[in-house]
Amino acid sequence: MDRILFSSVKMDWTTPEWLLRTLNQEFNFDFDPCPYPKPAWNGLSVEWGERNFVNPPYGREQVAWVKKGVEEWRNGKLVVFLLPARTDTKIFHELILPNAEIRFLRGRLKFGNAKNSAPFPSMIVILRPKANN
Repeated sequence: MDRILFSSVKMDWTTPEWLLRTLNQEFNFDFDPCPYPKPAWNGLSVEWGERNFVNPPYGREQVAWVKKGVEEWRNGKLVVFLLPARTDTKIFHELILPNAEIRFLRGRLKFGNAKNSAPFPSMIVILRPKANN
């Protein structure tokens, strides 16, 4: 089962409980647009809450989630992402780096019930609403 973590077969992984709890204590989230397991609604097509935690599917569709998060942030909302630390990507340089507070996580996370750590480093990306919104 853990072998899936090293392939592109599975793209959605449950956030480690300790990390979600720590972030929620700081940010007091009121919405998760892509909870696990997947809901009947699509988080990319609904309006998000005021304080959002987002652990999007890891893969090509992640770009759509980051773009949606930036759109919601521009509408005055807090958006906190858990993302792979892929600092060499276009989305990182164009949308994340110029707009967000970035916290790189030490080590590699263990997602869900996985026995092994992820094969990539992770980061917390925080898009804080601007005072003028």
